Amino acid sequence: MVGSAEVEVENGVVDAKGKVEELPQEIDPIDPIGLIDQAAVTEDVERGNGEKKRRSSRKIVLGKNVHTSCLAVTEPETDDEVTGDRDAYMASVLARYKKTLTERTKHHLGYPYNLDFDYGALGQLQHFSINNLGDPFIESNYGVHSRQFEVGVLDWFARLWELEKDEYWGYITNCGTEGNLHGILVGREVFPDGILYASQESHYSVFKAARMYRMECVKVNTHVYGEIDCEDFRAKLLQHKDKPAIINVNIGTTVKGAVDDLDLVIKTLEETGFHDRFYIHCDGALFGLMMPFVKQAPKVTFKKPIGSVSVSGHKFVGCPMPCGVQITRLKHVNALSSNVEYLASRDATIMGSRNGHAPIFLWYTLNRKGYRGFRKEVQKCLRNAHYLKDKLQDAGIGAMLNELSSTVVFERPQDEEFVRRWQLACQGNIAHVVVMPSVTIEKLDTFLGALVQNRLTWSENGKGQTPCIAAEIGTKNCLCGQH
Repeated sequence: MVGSAEVEVENGVVDAKGKVEELPQEIDPIDPIGLIDQAAVTEDVERGNGEKKRRSSRKIVLGKNVHTSCLAVTEPETDDEVTGDRDAYMASVLARYKKTLTERTKHHLGYPYNLDFDYGALGQLQHFSINNLGDPFIESNYGVHSRQFEVGVLDWFARLWELEKDEYWGYITNCGTEGNLHGILVGREVFPDGILYASQESHYSVFKAARMYRMECVKVNTHVYGEIDCEDFRAKLLQHKDKPAIINVNIGTTVKGAVDDLDLVIKTLEETGFHDRFYIHCDGALFGLMMPFVKQAPKVTFKKPIGSVSVSGHKFVGCPMPCGVQITRLKHVNALSSNVEYLASRDATIMGSRNGHAPIFLWYTLNRKGYRGFRKEVQKCLRNAHYLKDKLQDAGIGAMLNELSSTVVFERPQDEEFVRRWQLACQGNIAHVVVMPSVTIEKLDTFLGALVQNRLTWSENGKGQTPCIAAEIGTKNCLCGQH
């Protein structure tokens, strides 16, 4: 009966009662919930010959609660359990959604997620509500937890960043942003009157933290490739010598993959007289886990005077749900922790309830791959990133790749439909591809072929003028007519 309970039509299914239920269509990645004003907004885009043209884009307008597509939640009919209509409908919705996810995954290049993982062995645990609420190192009254896995993961990262077991504290966060929020909060608790310094290329969550904690925040200039300008940092420190400094150091910036020079940041702080009046949080969302496996790369280590490091777990490691790791010095956590009798534990995390499945996924991958496995994957990513950068430049497309990065920055495609199809992250005149372990040479070749072919079409349609991106990626990497 289930098999005959529905008939699929173009945009939905008709159930046995003749009612059409809409099936999920592919979500528009540029306007997922209808927040974009349809009125075109034009902006000047500089061409290679110095002239400017007008490019149309759509303006994002906040405050609208309009959904372009929605799968409504409806009450079951009284006879659904007998007929199976409801189960058949939901199965068809999920099947269509899986098809959409499979298609979108094939064309995923612009965001730093490793999609190459297989956690089939962990499916048996999905029947349990695993919650790691409270301090990972103090067992609470809630017994369905995965703290033993969580602490094992934390120990692994503490060894990676050279901090002894009895000197560190940390937890598995729900995402990279939470790691930044916690790291900066610890810095604020250590230095309540401190000023937050962050380069203008820092992740938006750093500036969100400043707003949430009502901290004074100073933006520091960057060099053209995205790393912090320590001369500007020095000048701004000297303007605020009376207050301690809390610094966010980027181990890979969001757009260009630039790595701030941690040693130079520390030297600048000491030379300006701050000495023991600073706290450094390292945002290593993606590259914080890659850099330890790059030969001759500068080390991120607690043997240096840093306060905390955070990374994302769903990026380089690969995980089906967002998660992250935050490690700090144990002596700093006492400043913000408190006892919670209800939990029979201590509260030192940002969130209360925490996903207890995420530590198991991370533990599983760390055990399967180990240091050697990650080293091989890092080498593959860097090798493939250089391949993409070279192929783009060979095709006459301006492109840049930072030395310690797998983020390839290049001129923004002129067709927004192409951008949406390949899910490219864009900013102004530039876009980027983040080469992850799941990105193969075959996938890059497919992308390159489509990009080159489409550029010919854009040229024929008058859209193909090469923009000057020297200001974004440097003169030597720009291939416009002037360079």
